[in-house]
Amino acid sequence: MPFGGNDWLALTQEPTLEPEIPICDPHHHFWDFRTERVPYQRYLLHELAADINSGHNVRSTVFVEARSMYRTDGPEELRPVGEVEFVQGLAAASASGLYGPGRAAAAIIGRADLKLGERVGPVLEALQAASPNRFRGIRHSVGWDPHPEVPSREVEGVLATEDYRAGARVLERMGLCLETGVMFPQLPELADFARSVPGLTIILNHIGGLMRTGPYGNRDEEVLATWRSGITAVAVCPNVIIKLGGIGMPRYGFDWHAREEPIGSVELAESMAPFMNHCIEQFGPGRSMFESNFPVDKVAYSYNVMYNAFKRLSKGYSAGERAEMFHDTAARVYRIEV
Repeated sequence: MPFGGNDWLALTQEPTLEPEIPICDPHHHFWDFRTERVPYQRYLLHELAADINSGHNVRSTVFVEARSMYRTDGPEELRPVGEVEFVQGLAAASASGLYGPGRAAAAIIGRADLKLGERVGPVLEALQAASPNRFRGIRHSVGWDPHPEVPSREVEGVLATEDYRAGARVLERMGLCLETGVMFPQLPELADFARSVPGLTIILNHIGGLMRTGPYGNRDEEVLATWRSGITAVAVCPNVIIKLGGIGMPRYGFDWHAREEPIGSVELAESMAPFMNHCIEQFGPGRSMFESNFPVDKVAYSYNVMYNAFKRLSKGYSAGERAEMFHDTAARVYRIEV
């Protein structure tokens, strides 16, 4: 059985629930990896369109950097500008309407290294020039873990360094947002960082970097207590928004990617609900947004099943609260008008 794949996903079919609800998908990627072994080596406009046109009312999406299509020459710190140039072209193609009514990459999140401090300014200006109408900010994930078998994105304690905070203040001055990912034990560090730049909008990816495999496997009582308290600490900071998704990644501890048949939305909603509801209770619907994280989460479930599950688990919230989590929070945070 291949790891994911459209043929495998097609084994589980179900009708789209509440197809009228407007959706802004605030987190997906584009890439075309020719040498790396990833489940979905190619995920470009055709592939995204097939997913977002599968039944739900996806009006717009947000592209988040994936270290793809970088420039191959020039200063190292400016090479990520190539990715924004690339996505700006895909977004323009989507805006033609040829790929369906949804507007892909209506907002674009690029990549810059905040450790440059004040010197990150020219990089941000170059990213902005590459997409004057869609560029909204950058992602600089800072995930670090002491266990050598867990891949780290950054060095220990980077959120507390003066260079990183100086770079964040440049973002703040320019009216841009910071997208970030952490490992769940780092959530208190993120709360401290958020308090240091209260005017900066910070978007926390994937319910705060929970991990329930490897060194954190079979330790749910301890791991979930640490995660819950960390989420509560970050939620106190009014400038932090949380993304509800990413749970399809195998490190979140579920076997969905390895099943003979893909999971359906009833079971998926039941499995997701304790995690999603804790985040919503702490942040509130006005600072929470459902995300696809496609094609990364596509190893576990289809786009249609995923949004059906989000709709099932959110049934207990009011119509206004659901509108915020499915569309309005993301449209406001990323300044999307479609």
